[in-house]
Amino acid sequence: MPPRKATTGRSQSPRQRFAEELKALRVESGESLRRLAERMGWDWSLFGKMENGETIGGPEVALALDQHYGMKGGLLALWELALGDPTQFKEQYRRYMTLEAEAVGLWHYAVSVLPGLLQTKGYATELLSAGGLEGEALARQVDARMGRAALLTEGSAPRFRSILSEAVLRTELSDVSQWRQQLEHLVRLSEHPAVTVQVIRMAAGIHGLTNTDTMFLRTSDRQTVAWVETGYSGYLVESGSAVERLQLAYDSVRDLALSPAQSRTFILRMLEEVPCDAPSSN
Repeated sequence: MPPRKATTGRSQSPRQRFAEELKALRVESGESLRRLAERMGWDWSLFGKMENGETIGGPEVALALDQHYGMKGGLLALWELALGDPTQFKEQYRRYMTLEAEAVGLWHYAVSVLPGLLQTKGYATELLSAGGLEGEALARQVDARMGRAALLTEGSAPRFRSILSEAVLRTELSDVSQWRQQLEHLVRLSEHPAVTVQVIRMAAGIHGLTNTDTMFLRTSDRQTVAWVETGYSGYLVESGSAVERLQLAYDSVRDLALSPAQSRTFILRMLEEVPCDAPSSN
């Protein structure tokens, strides 16, 4: 198929424009959703949801479709606009939070900061402040994060595993006392029967999730989805094959990580190195 220019004169919403372009390309090619799925190797329902605007899919799907239709990056550019759309992000994140609250199992890999479920109020406050929040908006976000963190200590808490890059534990808070409290909180949580904390040392080298902060969620109907996040955006991965690839990468990281007992010892050793009091300014 000859290259086709991105659609213009349609919806002004980046997400809707992406969905409309996907459908137009498929219809123009004469393919059904099922035929497209057979050629691409993803479930046809994913493409249906993408064309309906229910999801924009992951980057691997957008790239494959761009190449399939000979768009030379045009479709991928539309996907990137849809990903950066504030409305898209908020809707995606609301869906993620709903799934998180209902999940029966959670497992996570942290690149540089602790996951929200493991954060103390002091850690969350400094992290969200660094992102530009302040005043009432900051207070609301911190309270919301603390409310989510309570998920791990409820009576029906889901199983939760978090593998922390050593870089997470090497990035301290500016307030020494708050950093101490955060490490102590990590140790306490690691003793909870539903929580497993592991550390992967820097010496393990580069691996499949080196720059990919990922949370997997196992739903009550035995489906697994993933939330992949950067410091400024995140997106849900719901395609079975894409989730499976992420899970294989996660398994390889878990094989490289310290055991839960070794990880707890590592955190305790770091805790011993933290001063009990902040140094005097005099």
